[in-house]
Amino acid sequence: MSRAEQPSRRTVLAAAVAAAVAQGASPAAAAVAPAADAARADPAQVPGRPVDYHAWTTYVDWQSGAGQGVRAVAGRRPGVVIGTPAGRTEYTDPHTHTTATWDYATWTGPVHQLAVPATEAIASWNAHTPDGTWLQVELRGTYTDGTATPWYVMGRWAAGDQDIKRTSVDGQSDGRSTVWTDTLAIDDATTGLRLASYRLRLTLYRKPGTEATPTVWRLGAMGSDVPDRFTVPASSPGLAQELGVPRYSQEIHKGQYPEYDNGGEAWCSPTSSQMIIEYWGGRLTPGQLAWVDPSYADPQVDHAARFTYDYQYQGCGNWPFNAAYAATFKDLQGVVTRLGSLTDLETLIAAGIPAMTSQSFLKEELTGAGYGTSGHLMTVIGFTAGGDVIANDPASASDEAVRRVYLRREFENIWLRTKRYNASGKVVSGTGGVCYLYFPARPSPRQSKALAAVGVC
Repeated sequence: MSRAEQPSRRTVLAAAVAAAVAQGASPAAAAVAPAADAARADPAQVPGRPVDYHAWTTYVDWQSGAGQGVRAVAGRRPGVVIGTPAGRTEYTDPHTHTTATWDYATWTGPVHQLAVPATEAIASWNAHTPDGTWLQVELRGTYTDGTATPWYVMGRWAAGDQDIKRTSVDGQSDGRSTVWTDTLAIDDATTGLRLASYRLRLTLYRKPGTEATPTVWRLGAMGSDVPDRFTVPASSPGLAQELGVPRYSQEIHKGQYPEYDNGGEAWCSPTSSQMIIEYWGGRLTPGQLAWVDPSYADPQVDHAARFTYDYQYQGCGNWPFNAAYAATFKDLQGVVTRLGSLTDLETLIAAGIPAMTSQSFLKEELTGAGYGTSGHLMTVIGFTAGGDVIANDPASASDEAVRRVYLRREFENIWLRTKRYNASGKVVSGTGGVCYLYFPARPSPRQSKALAAVGVC
């Protein structure tokens, strides 16, 4: 079941495209028009948002938490690591059924009071996990009636797959909220119940008797209360610019490595991730790609699929797992958030920051796509002079066909709405503006200003 078909309003996780891809997409863009004025990215000009993204990233941030066995480290990328382990525990991997012993340490962040009492929350993190280490992220919310959720597991993660199988955790609910793969959602938002605040807890693991440690540089969560709607207000075009983002098709990987979500047809999220990673200069070495069949084109896409794969969800579209994968590349970081309009995307593009957007739609709702989908990721790389969206759509027959131009009004609506009708006429959920953002570990002043303008610190 795709997330778009699940009960109650939640976001849509990237899934396989539901029909044949369009043929004859337009060729590469011509010259790039001038960027929008930098004033567009002025946070003071941004109206109130139904989204609150907050992260812990600085040495002071890491010192502000309650630690057991961890220590904060300063430097170019401050983080938190295992100091002297707090204890030892056993973990049975549900996907390999192997039980192993691990030393562990924990960091519990301070309470974050949400500026917007939320119906949903999604955590994301950036970390280095050398061999023999892994981490777990948990979230505990406080409801607006003063009661609290349990500690919900938002992910068990390692960059590799030799020690544990990275996994979400199903079956987590207290009868009022539920974790759906990577999203904590209020079960019935019509009651008025919301999350008023949350804390994050990080547990770091390593093999006993070693000095290895995970290093976590960024830990955050996005809370949101996006109003239910079938249509969204139209924004006015304000930018004509296109970024030179590499183009990769997921479709040319059809049938490859079916153990990772049945192969390339379902790889929209890792394919889009790899495009942006390489835009920022991230490259995989021949040694890292040696496991891929040498006859396959674009082996880095196969690699991205393997190392974003969620063994519980049985897919490559876990949002924080993709952001965490991006941050395994030198000097990159990634977050999961929500944006409010194409104006937000214009602000980012003007600063040189492409974005990955999640949308679901019927074939007739997006002119030129040639398919319908219950959840699909694309990479927005720019805007035409008329304000239409230039997207690298991985649901294309070839790398050359990836670049598409989609009508502004159609794209904005299918991305930002929270409700839609599926092919059977049933009301199902829409994506509500979910977006992955990957950007440098040390953004330029202009990039920082643009990120701040869309609520990312």
